Amino acid sequence: MHFARSSGILLHPTSLPGAYGSGDFGAAAYHFVNWLVSAGQKMWQILPLGGIGPGNSPYMSSSAFAGNVLLIDLDELRELGWLADGELTPSLDFQVHRIDYGVVHQYRMDKLRLAASRFFSGRQGYEEYEAFCAAEWSWLDDYSLFMALAEHHDWKDWCDWGLELARREERALSAARAELSDDVEFWRFCQWCFFRQWRKLKQYANERGVQIVGDIPIFIAYQSAEVWARQELFDLAEDYRPAVVAGVPPDFFSETGQRWGNPLYHWAAHEAEGYAWWIERIRNTIALVDIVRIDHFRGFAGYWEIPASEPTAIQGRWMPGPGDKLFHAIQNALGKLPIIAEDLGVITPDVVALREQFGLPGMRILQFAFGGGSDNSFLPHNYQRNTVVYGGTHDNDTAQGWFASATSHERAYACKYLNTDGQEIHWDLIHAASQSIADLAIHSFQDVLGLGTEHRMNLPGKSEGYWEWRYSWDQVQPDHAERLYEITAVHGRCDMGRLSF
Repeated sequence: MHFARSSGILLHPTSLPGAYGSGDFGAAAYHFVNWLVSAGQKMWQILPLGGIGPGNSPYMSSSAFAGNVLLIDLDELRELGWLADGELTPSLDFQVHRIDYGVVHQYRMDKLRLAASRFFSGRQGYEEYEAFCAAEWSWLDDYSLFMALAEHHDWKDWCDWGLELARREERALSAARAELSDDVEFWRFCQWCFFRQWRKLKQYANERGVQIVGDIPIFIAYQSAEVWARQELFDLAEDYRPAVVAGVPPDFFSETGQRWGNPLYHWAAHEAEGYAWWIERIRNTIALVDIVRIDHFRGFAGYWEIPASEPTAIQGRWMPGPGDKLFHAIQNALGKLPIIAEDLGVITPDVVALREQFGLPGMRILQFAFGGGSDNSFLPHNYQRNTVVYGGTHDNDTAQGWFASATSHERAYACKYLNTDGQEIHWDLIHAASQSIADLAIHSFQDVLGLGTEHRMNLPGKSEGYWEWRYSWDQVQPDHAERLYEITAVHGRCDMGRLSF
């Protein structure tokens, strides 16, 4: 699938400014959409919208379908009368440029519980809430019960809730629904608020010519509603814990590989049900975004299986994935979809063949381009049109940080290739990505702002201290949008109407 030539910005909503410790779907999100329009950008790429897991990573979600309740705009709940002005006094512990998840989680969850209690007391909008619950029951019922039980059991793994609940015996489930009915309703309320607010924000963006590029992790967390509810679809041992876990072998990011720890799929069980779970997951995601980036696409051709007892990813083995059978099933059910394949890492011919069989654009990272010679596939002159190019993704350093720590060969080659002295390497990479033949060019917001390594979003393999970055509006100057617009316009990625010659 070829996308129209355009460009956009990579920024997760948690990184937006806001008074309550982290970004959300409030006023700053709408302001950011307006900024994108002023800068000639037609794409807003985000990270997965699911609830965060260990290390606050959005790639370790507690559900393949539910949204991150920390993104709910509290001001909107106040406008609806479910919170009072004085109840939203920001905490003194909130930080402008970092998210302290411990503080933010406690604050936001307290406010959401207060809002929920008033909603259920007053029942304003209850018919809309009931309609949402009825429409989303296929995942919402399991999710809301799972979250209520997890909280009741002090967030212990579901296999430690007792054998009856681990086995999902109907008598135990019915008793839990009755005992925890208020908590179950609370988690449903939160999802209603999340989806209601997100759809309004997406509509606002779409009406202004901005498309949302979403992200779907290939794996989900063990401590998630779907692993508990659909155990037969995952590779679990007799004690209900994973026997093997996901990750990648030693690579550019880590000498010991990355041991992600997610449970692996029992692909034979997925095939036996016609990949119905995956079809619903893709259907759900594509309803929330305009384009889907599938993370770790190579895992569908072959995935790295690590014994759960191993502390690192070194002692693993490659196992065959579902290959084209999965994508044929998805395409037969949903048609040809706007999908980006994240094809980074150890890419073998079967991965390339799978991506090309379905016409999916792959990814190119400019920070990877200068370590070798002119045949490096990440150099722009080697691109194909059906490509999405990034200076760097959420897993990479910022452009300034990358250049400062790059080898002397990389710096010298980059300066010669880009015809630069490296003083504004972030703009040089943005220019090179925009100028390339790739259909889509995506720039991280940190690079537009010219920020250093302390502002990177994630460092793969590190479980603490990341996913916390935020910006403030005083960091965004008028010339950021104007300069990006000019680069975008002269390269045919947006209308040239504002340019003067």
